[in-house]
Amino acid sequence: MLPLELDEEFPFSGSSYRGPDPKYDKLRAECPVAKVPTNSGTPTWVITKYEDVRAGLADSRLSRALTCVEGAPQVGGAMTTTPEMIISLDGSEHSRLRKLVMGAFTVRKVEAMRAGVQKVADELLDAIELKGAPVNLVEALCVPLPLTIIGDLLGVPTEDLKIFETDARAFATFDENDPEAPMRAFGRLAGYVMGLIAQKREKPGQDMLSDLISARDNGDKLSEQELVTFAFTLIGAGFDTAANQISNSVLALLHDHPDTWQRLVADPSLIPAAVEELLRHVNLFATDTTGFHRIAAEDLELGGQKIAKGDAVFFVLSSANRDEDVFENPRQLDIDRASNPHIAFGHGVHYCLGKQLGRMEMAIAIEGLTRRFPDLRLAVPYEDLLWHQGEINHSLVSLPVTWG
Repeated sequence: MLPLELDEEFPFSGSSYRGPDPKYDKLRAECPVAKVPTNSGTPTWVITKYEDVRAGLADSRLSRALTCVEGAPQVGGAMTTTPEMIISLDGSEHSRLRKLVMGAFTVRKVEAMRAGVQKVADELLDAIELKGAPVNLVEALCVPLPLTIIGDLLGVPTEDLKIFETDARAFATFDENDPEAPMRAFGRLAGYVMGLIAQKREKPGQDMLSDLISARDNGDKLSEQELVTFAFTLIGAGFDTAANQISNSVLALLHDHPDTWQRLVADPSLIPAAVEELLRHVNLFATDTTGFHRIAAEDLELGGQKIAKGDAVFFVLSSANRDEDVFENPRQLDIDRASNPHIAFGHGVHYCLGKQLGRMEMAIAIEGLTRRFPDLRLAVPYEDLLWHQGEINHSLVSLPVTWG
């Protein structure tokens, strides 16, 4: 039984890029490991405190693979996945796939990409300046920067990147009126990747996808379906999340925290700390979940509550990142925090492989904007901004800005 009354079923609808639904404040205080009713009719455990979220994400008894078993509990807001995707695997199977790409995302390898990321950003900023105000920053910078970088990393031709922008976004969108739409996008992406794989088998390149093909063909480490889904999973994860994080962070600075924007204009050395605080403070997930639930593989205890085998569990990262026991004044954007152990990139075996690349892209984008457009501001009233509906992430349709 819950010690508090909830006036709606999970997932709650009161979140925005500014923060999670206020209901999580009550859950953290009164019932941090709570079994709540859901819009699917199957109750789920909702984990809201930092310590419990970290512990649960690192617990191998809470399985991602079991979410793909026929008849597994499903909850609205959870992203659709397939059994062979790396985000759907546990244990040795997950480690096998993860090891194939870990080397591309080491701190050293990512740092070696800095000049290339800076070059792409500078070219996009040149085009913005040349076009003149107003500019839709989502279209002009926030999407093409990470999309170009992940495309180059995987060897996707530039002219094909738009395919991934459209279909990867559709795959990450849940429409109650068309629940099969994500899987249709999955099919289109898979078909494209199969064609790209065939091309690279004939003519391999110096890219990650060619390396994955070699692992498949020479060592049989990847099944054909794993190879296909791994490729577009990396592309989708590599640009959509990063694009939304950049656009939402710029909006937060320009509209909600213009004083912080001016501090970054005056002192660019503050940008790395600002990136970490924006990652903690800006709420990316539209349903206040990671987008991926887990199923208990056996009876276990978490945060003093007994969770039964077969139960669904959601970890609310946005709530954990607002935990008063870990972060002083957690609702404030404070780039001067002495300690900021946020878990915006997750925790445990499924933590985000591209976290260092994501940090770099954010920092380079913000540095370029503050340096070249110090008086950047919204070109439309805040109330006129439009958001995509039904997506896993809070995703702006456009971010019109002006300067001068």
